[in-house]
Order: sequence, then C-alpha cells, then structure tokens
Amino acid sequence: MIIAIDFDGTCVSHEFPNVGNDIKAVPVLKALIENGHQLILFTMRSDIVNPTGQDNELHLQSGNYLTDAVNWFKTHNIPLYGIQSNPTQHTWTTSPKAYAQLYIDDAALGCPLSFDPTISSRPFVDWKAVKQILVANGIIRE
Repeated sequence: MIIAIDFDGTCVSHEFPNVGNDIKAVPVLKALIENGHQLILFTMRSDIVNPTGQDNELHLQSGNYLTDAVNWFKTHNIPLYGIQSNPTQHTWTTSPKAYAQLYIDDAALGCPLSFDPTISSRPFVDWKAVKQILVANGIIRE
C-alpha cells in the first residue's frame, strides 16, 4: 500500500519552522515499512531560497524546511518512496496531488489526535490510536 504522510503535527509536533518534538511516530512508521508499505512525504514544507511573501507569521524566510523533514526520515532510518509526489503517477496523470491509498494527516477529519502541552501547544497525531486502527484493518501486524 502507498501511504502519504504529513509531517508537522503528524510525524513530529507543530514547531514550524523548526522540526518538532517526538510524538511516537517512528515505531509505527517503521512497522509500516516492515509490512511492505511505501511512504510518501506529503507536506506543505518546501525549501525557500528567495521568499516573496511579506507575512512573517507564515515564516516566509529562506530555509531548508523540506530538507529538514526529509533528513528527519533519514535520521530515523525510514525510507521514503516519494517526496511530495508519487514517483510513478506522472506516467498516468498530470494531477499535482500525490496519489496514495491512505493519507495520515493531523488535519484529516477523523484522524485520532492527542494533546500534551508539555510537547506542543497544538494537537498532534495520536500514534497509539493510529497503530490500533492499522492493526485492526490488517495494514500492519504486531
């Protein structure tokens, strides 16, 4: 199965432009890989060289924001099948949306969330609950 994974609030807590805190995603992401699934990093992060926006609240400053996320996966030995896109879909569609069979994103309706103010000021994915859903649906085996 191809699974698209958001980053901020999903793999780590919300701390953009920095990489956030650990929210226990690594063991479940590794279990997905071990069960033969392929992960696509599907995030709003991008590397910004010459920002044109004026809204500092959006952190439009030069930075390697996407590279930081990709490096997080590398540091945790979690291979990515794609970054921002499905590497095969260009052969059958011109859609910019990354094709996946499952999307895990803290902003998705129904995604189980957790809130711990010692980790983040915003809710983030509850990976214990996500793991239970994945196991119950036969997507990963314990």
